[in-house]
Amino acid sequence: MVDDLDQNGPSFQRSPTGPWVAPPRAVPAPRAQPRIAATGPSVYWWRRLASVIFFSVLVAGTGVRAYRDLSRPEAWAYWKDQYLSPSLNSTLIPNVDIDHSGHGRTALAISGEIGPAAASWLRDRIDDAHLAKGDVVLLSSPGGNLQQAIIMGEIIRAHELATAVGVADRSGRVRAAYCASACVMAYAGGWPRYGVENSALGVHRFTTTAPVADPVADAQRVTGSILRYMTRMGVSAEIVEAMSETREIRWLKDKDAQAMNLVTAPVHIR
Repeated sequence: MVDDLDQNGPSFQRSPTGPWVAPPRAVPAPRAQPRIAATGPSVYWWRRLASVIFFSVLVAGTGVRAYRDLSRPEAWAYWKDQYLSPSLNSTLIPNVDIDHSGHGRTALAISGEIGPAAASWLRDRIDDAHLAKGDVVLLSSPGGNLQQAIIMGEIIRAHELATAVGVADRSGRVRAAYCASACVMAYAGGWPRYGVENSALGVHRFTTTAPVADPVADAQRVTGSILRYMTRMGVSAEIVEAMSETREIRWLKDKDAQAMNLVTAPVHIR
């Protein structure tokens, strides 16, 4: 018996082992992807040139602002004091028995004028020396920048360091020195505050050298700032009265410095 393969037309065929089956569906042809035009050399170089121009403008703008900032006298003074020639210098002395207790402490001896970057300078020196609570900052300075001195005092207090007016040699022997004007602010940050025998603390009225619209108001602002700082450091308000009495240096007597709680631990030199 012969099957008629054409009796049902071309749509179906008889399976040799089973029923009628449909032929496989035709796979649709892939859709043509849109062609992307290749970027020509001129477009590439234009983009690169635009990037260079943008970067140059950005650098130039930053440079102009930096020049304006550094061209100010106070900015240049700060930069010079911070990086070129610091107005302060320091010596680290590993074993100073300042209170004759038999217990030596590390001392950071600082001398010189307090410049416009003195606070940052002091912070770096303390970190480099790894000073610990109870170590001593020895001060010997004629004064300088008031605001920097106050910040120096805050840094000393934050590290829980003691202060003393004096200088020391490599053997750890402390000798008398003096601390005047703004230096007293830095000294006030210590706890305790050693009063080395024959050392001197000098105070005076602070005035600004920059032109101000209202000198009286500015003087009151400065006085208020000093009073708040000294009170926070545990010094009597009498210190501000002593400062306001004269524009010249007033050297405090030992009993006066102790009565104001400026000196908290008198030390006799042996």
